[in-house]
Amino acid sequence: MTYFVTGATGAIGSALVPLLLEDATTEVRLLLRAPTAEALALRLENLFAFWRIDASDEAIRSRVKVFRGDATLPQFALADDAYRALSAECTHVIHAAGNVRMNLPLAQARHSSVDSALNIIAFARACAQLVKVEFVSTVGVGGKLAGAVPEEWITTQRDFHNTYEEAKADAEGNIRAALEGGLPLTVHRPSMVVGDAVSGRIIHFQIFYHLCEFLSGRRTAGLSPRLGPTRLDIIPSDYVARIIAWSSVNTLSTGRILHSCSGPRHALPLAQLRDTVRLAFARAGRNLPRIVTLRPAAFLTLLRAASLFLPSGTRRAMKTLPVFLDYLATEQIFANDATQALLAPVGLALPESASYLDRVLAYYLDQ
Repeated sequence: MTYFVTGATGAIGSALVPLLLEDATTEVRLLLRAPTAEALALRLENLFAFWRIDASDEAIRSRVKVFRGDATLPQFALADDAYRALSAECTHVIHAAGNVRMNLPLAQARHSSVDSALNIIAFARACAQLVKVEFVSTVGVGGKLAGAVPEEWITTQRDFHNTYEEAKADAEGNIRAALEGGLPLTVHRPSMVVGDAVSGRIIHFQIFYHLCEFLSGRRTAGLSPRLGPTRLDIIPSDYVARIIAWSSVNTLSTGRILHSCSGPRHALPLAQLRDTVRLAFARAGRNLPRIVTLRPAAFLTLLRAASLFLPSGTRRAMKTLPVFLDYLATEQIFANDATQALLAPVGLALPESASYLDRVLAYYLDQ
């Protein structure tokens, strides 16, 4: 098998590639952005370091080849001969790349999500030996849909919390058309991805970790909006990666939409998460202010005024708060019963957040 993988430097892709390499007969082709060949080589070395594959592991390293390109561009910006050779040898395609910034202009968000999806579909169709395609989407495509986001295509008109969700929903329209056109694929919708369930490791600290800083009170001088009953759905990166790896070699998942999420029964109440975060921060020796709870509107007003006197880095971080608050203002529930019914019998049972959250936070604080 030869895998073509985008997003290897992301939270999911970086957890996935080592799983693929466990099979000594598997080859992996990575598409990475880089301004120069030297920068590309450095990015690959950084990945090997994260995967703890040192220079002496030539048997593993030799099965990984990297291409300098961009999934949002036609033919990934590869030369014609390189593109043809790549499509001739690849049997599996995994598209895990994406810009997770939630406040991009809609045109930029669509360029990242929709254009890359179209280019991946075109590449998959060019693969003469194609077996399977895995697309990584997000449960966020449900937007502000009332009730639980279903494990199926969503055609209902709905509003979105941010441009990231809207662009991913647009991309799913193209993915569905490709499936109906005969492309063998599975759509994966993870929720908010956190570190490895065993070690807490993650390649980059993304949205969840910024949210934890705000929940701790350290970035807001203790000011906090009322959290109410809102819950946060998180999922460890290694669990999502194991699902994708399994799906790539199984026809059981073909044509399915899999929700890699904690679901209605295991999503964390934000108030409980805040208590857990503050306890972890305190144990790590971080100074914590007393929490002062305000109505959301009053919270934002006071925070904007206070930001005038805060360091520039903190001011930049605080610009994302309105995006977070809108995201958390509505109760979001993601169905996962059908996914669990498919995966649990094959040893991919959902881990409960209590079993890994302390390790995830400890790794973050240690770094």
